[in-house]
This record gives sequence, C-alpha cells and structure tokens, in this order.
Amino acid sequence: MVVKVLVVDDSGFFRRRVSEILSADTSIQVVGTATNGKEAIDQALALKPDVITMDYEMPMMDGITAVRHIMQRCPTPVLMFSSLTHEGARVTLDALDAGAVDFLPKNFEDISRNPDKVRQLLCEKVHSISRSNRRASAYSAPAPAPTAAPAPAPSASNSFNPAPVRSAPAPAPARPAPASPSSPAPKRKAYKLVAIGTSTGGPVALQRVLTQLPANFPAPIVLIQHMPAAFTKAFAERLDKLCRISVKEAEDGDILRPGLALLAPGGKQMMIDGRGAVKILPGDERLNYKPCVDITFGSAAKSYGDKVLAVVLTGMGADGREGARLLKQGGSAIWAQDEASCVIYGMPMAIVKADLADAVYSLDDMGKHLVEACL
Repeated sequence: MVVKVLVVDDSGFFRRRVSEILSADTSIQVVGTATNGKEAIDQALALKPDVITMDYEMPMMDGITAVRHIMQRCPTPVLMFSSLTHEGARVTLDALDAGAVDFLPKNFEDISRNPDKVRQLLCEKVHSISRSNRRASAYSAPAPAPTAAPAPAPSASNSFNPAPVRSAPAPAPARPAPASPSSPAPKRKAYKLVAIGTSTGGPVALQRVLTQLPANFPAPIVLIQHMPAAFTKAFAERLDKLCRISVKEAEDGDILRPGLALLAPGGKQMMIDGRGAVKILPGDERLNYKPCVDITFGSAAKSYGDKVLAVVLTGMGADGREGARLLKQGGSAIWAQDEASCVIYGMPMAIVKADLADAVYSLDDMGKHLVEACL
C-alpha cells in the first residue's frame, strides 16, 4: 500500500529535498506541498494524505495552529520538523500537545552530509506513523491536573509528610477514549519504584498519566522516553509545571524519593543501584535507543527484586520487553497500555505478546490505577 504524503514548509529548498527523499521510496507518494499553515489545512482537506510533514515557523499560519485545525477537521498523522534547541524542544512539545504524532530534527547539514541515513530515518518515520492510531491522537489532548486539589491525608501506611500541592491549569475537555477490554483494578502493594517506559506518543501519554498523581504519591518514579538530548530538559520542565509531583531531568547521583519523577536524559543511559541512587552513563553507540527502557528496567530488576511496578506506554518497536522479562522473573508487576488508546501499539504489544503483562489499562485509567496500587 502506497503512503500518500503532504509536505509543508516555507523553505523551497527543504520542500524539494524532503519530497525527493520520500519519492525515492516506491511505497511513498508525495501528493502535494504547502508553504504555510493555511495552505496545509486546505491541502489536507482536498488531498486527504496519509501523513503530513510539518514545519513550525511559517508565514500566515504557524505549524502548531495548522496541526490543531487539521486534527479538528480531518485528523491525520503529522510528523513535525524541529530544531535541536531548547526553544525548538518547547515548540515541538506544543505541537505534540496539539496532536502531532512524532518529530524529526530539521538539520540541513545532516541532509547534505548523511543523505542515506536521513533518507532511511525519514521514510521509516513516515511508514510507522502512517499506521498510527488516529483515534488516539484525536481524543488524547492532555488533561492537566485539577487546580489546587488537596492532597490526601497521611495514614498509617503513608506516614511521610506530603509535599505542598502546586497549582496547575484547569483540565481541558477531552473526547472519551474508544472502549476496549481492561484488566481489573490493581491491589495495593508497597512498591519501592514505579518505572515508566515509552516512545512515540509518549510525551502526551506521560503528561496524562503523571498529572493524575497526587503530590504525596509514595513511590519514586523513573521515566524513560525516547528523545534527543536537547529535548529532555525542556520536557521535564514542562511536566514539573503541570504535575503535582516534582519532575526533573535525572543527573548522575540523584537519589530516588517519593513524589519525585526522574526523566532519563536524552542521548544517555539511566541505571538505578540498590541504594536508590541514579547512575547516568554515556549512550552506547551499539544501542538503538538512548535512553533505553530495557537498560533502566534491567537495573531496577537487579536492585529492587519484586518491589517494582513497571509500565510500558505507547511507542514503536519492542524496547522494554527484555527489561520487563527480567522484572517479571524477579516477581515485579508489569502493566501495558491498551491498543485503543495507543498512538503506536508497538512497545505495549511486545509486552502483551510475550505474556509479560499483569494488567492492561487505557491511558485515561493508568494514573488512577497507579494511585490505587501505591497509595
């Protein structure tokens, strides 16, 4: 099946180059181009492409505004192009919030220096997001935590002092998720660690899950999101502003503690030792993913035995499966996101097919069940 692509960019050079790269793949057809967001909306409605590649900064209408309109009028998987800067990361995260599925760095030097690598990566992304769950993209606009909700009072089993609750924006209305089979509510256990791994669709998914957690959530959390080095700090800052728990990009020597989520830094690997300290290691070029879910899950299995609750959310590939296998062998619990609420049902599917999932939950239920299992 041929994937029809609409290329949107105000740079004539970039439009031509992206079109040439995609057209070299016989299973991809560039059906049109647009020079600004307004043209993109018109072309999307007229041409009904399977995938849209979208620049951010354009005249007349920027890419984020265009994505919002497209998601409302003709939901289509959008691949954003982004600069590898802190501002580029912020803009890309806004685009993902608006409904874009994935992103690629916009680097003219790479196109000139490594054309084969760029061609392979771009075509792989287009093929993968063409198979993404458009229903999930359509309904899963992030729902921030309620404003100044009071933290639950501590009990005998939860005797630490809860952190003060920080205000967050009021939740935006969201369409209901498609119905799908779900596991029963979990039983409570004294977990020493919650570990969450994800990839494509993960930024929005993590935001939905983490904003449901109270400030006095009793288990430390580690997050592994496939992301470039320039993006993870901006993403951690965004989550920290929206969530009642604290979120920060992990640094070597950080100590796990309740109410804190540590995000693995892009381009590196994150491990956990038995003392609850985080080790940040250089990214190994032999590994496809930096950070890699398998590595963090594997270190958690070695350090915490049966006291880990691991969650695998939306994403391409099977990263997390082998780490989850080690956790399962040690007696820890493994949850997977259900297919209906995934943008890409790759990583959770790998967990389910390997018979490693103790529970399968929709994205909207995941945070609630984390609270039930841990508080």
